[in-house]
Amino acid sequence: FPYTTLFRSRDVVSMFRTADAQHWVVKINDDGSLPWGEHGHMLFNGEGGGRSEMIAGDDGGVWTLGTDMDSTFLQYVNADGTLRNSVTIKDPSKKCSNGVLVPANNGVFVVYSKHTIQGYTTYNKEIYVAGYNKDGEQIIPETLLLGQQSVNASYIHYAISDGNGGGYVFQWHKNTGNAHNIYVTHFNANGAPTILDLNGIPVHSTDPGHYYYSAYATIEPASHDLILAYRQTDSDTETQDMVLINRITPDGEKLWDEGLAVTNAIGNYSDIRVDAFEYGEGFAVIYCDGSNAIKAVGYDMLGGPLWNTTMSTNGNTKSISENCTGFHQGQNIIAWVNTNRGGVYGQNIGWDGAMGEITPPTPPTPCDPPTNFKGEYYYSETMFGALLSWEAPEITPIHYNLYREGSKEVIEIDPEFTSFIEELGTGDYVYKLTAVYDDCESDFALTETGDDYVLITVTSVPENATEEITTIVKVYTLNGQMIRQINLEELSCGVYIVQGLTSNGNLVTKKMIIQ
Repeated sequence: FPYTTLFRSRDVVSMFRTADAQHWVVKINDDGSLPWGEHGHMLFNGEGGGRSEMIAGDDGGVWTLGTDMDSTFLQYVNADGTLRNSVTIKDPSKKCSNGVLVPANNGVFVVYSKHTIQGYTTYNKEIYVAGYNKDGEQIIPETLLLGQQSVNASYIHYAISDGNGGGYVFQWHKNTGNAHNIYVTHFNANGAPTILDLNGIPVHSTDPGHYYYSAYATIEPASHDLILAYRQTDSDTETQDMVLINRITPDGEKLWDEGLAVTNAIGNYSDIRVDAFEYGEGFAVIYCDGSNAIKAVGYDMLGGPLWNTTMSTNGNTKSISENCTGFHQGQNIIAWVNTNRGGVYGQNIGWDGAMGEITPPTPPTPCDPPTNFKGEYYYSETMFGALLSWEAPEITPIHYNLYREGSKEVIEIDPEFTSFIEELGTGDYVYKLTAVYDDCESDFALTETGDDYVLITVTSVPENATEEITTIVKVYTLNGQMIRQINLEELSCGVYIVQGLTSNGNLVTKKMIIQ
C-alpha cells in the first residue's frame, strides 16, 4: 500500500504498510540509490497498521501519518532519514482515525475523525483539526470542524490545503431524507473554522431523487476558493450519471448554486479528477466516461467552458491513477491502467486543451501582499490612536490600501512608507491592508499569527503615559513614516511620534514637539 511524494530535488520518498501492520518509509535518489537504506525506517514505534499518508516538508524531509482502529500517528522524518518524535492522537472514549495531512505555516495540520461504532457498519462521527510542529509538539489546539453525523464505515473525509495557510474538509454521506450529499467546511491558518455550521455546507439542496458523491477537489490559486468535481446519480438504480462542478468560498458561499454540468458528461462515469491551472486562469476536469474514453474539459473561473479534449478513445476498461501531476509549466500528466489488457499508459493535457508539446503560459505579475502586519494603541498627553506597521512585498506596489472596518474611506498610502498613524476616539478598530499593483490588488496582509486583520482597542491615556522615556526605540512622523534617526537632537523642527522605554521598563508612545 504505497504512498509516494516527489521533491524538487527529483528524489522520491515512498511510504508503505507491511503485512505485519507496520509503516515504513524509503527514500530513492534520482540515480536509484537508497540513502536511508534498502528497507528505510520503521515509523510510529511500530504502531499504526492502517491507512497511510505523507506530504513533503519544507526542508527535504517528510510528514508521515498512519492510523489503526483506535488512534492516529504522526511523525516527521528529516532529510537525512533521522526520525523526530512520534505523536499519538487518541481519545479514551472514541476512536481517532482516518487522519489527513494539510500543510500549515509553521508545521502541519492533522484532520481526523472521532467516532463510535453504531451497529456493524455505521459510525457516529465528528471531524477535528489540530496543528503540530516537527518535534511533535501541538501548536494549534484541537478544534471541532464538523459535528456528529451518522455515516457508513466506508465514508471517509478528505482535506486539501487552501494555499493560504488553512484548508478545506469535505465528505459525503446520507443525511436528511436518506440522500447522499457532499458537505464542505473550511479552517484558517489558525485552525479556526470560517464556516460555522457544524453540518458543513451541502453542495446541493436535499434531493432524495439523486445521490451526490465521489468528489475530487482543487484550489483556485488567486481567490483560494474550493473547486469540486463530483458525480450525480439517480437514487433508484445509481446508473444514470452526470459530472457536476461547484465553487465554494472560505466563508461557505456556493458561487454556482446547485452546480454546473460538465460539458457532454452525461452517462456512466468514473475516476473524476479536477486540477486548477497554476496561474489562476481556470481549471480542467478529467474523467473516464461510459465508453471508456478519457476526456478533459477546461473552464474559466466563472465556470465558462474553454475547450473539450479526448485524451484516449480505445474501448479498453480504464482506471485513472489517484495521483496526477497537476498543472505545472502549463501541462498536466494523467496516467491510467488498461485493466482488461494490462499496461500503464499516460498522456499530457495543456492549459489550452492541447496534447503533446506544450507552450507554458506567461506567468502573471506577482500580486504579493505586505507581510508581518502589526498594530498597537499609541498615546501621548494630548492625543491617542492607532500605530500600524508592515513589511513591504518584494515588488514595490503602486500604493497600499488601508481599510478600517465601518469606514467607507479607503486610505491610500505611498509605497515608500511601511507604517501609518491615525488619531482616533475611544473604541475598537479593525484594520486590513493590501498592496495595489498595475493590474491587481493583493490579498490582505497577514499578521505573525496568520490573521488578515489587526484589532486595536483605544480606551484612554494609560497611567504610565506621564512617565519619561529614557530609551528611544522608534520615531515616526505624523503621517506614519518611520525615521531611522532616533537621536532627537538631530531631528528637524516639527511634531513626531516617539516610542520608547521608561525607567520602569514600560513601553510607551508619545507625541513630541521638536523646536
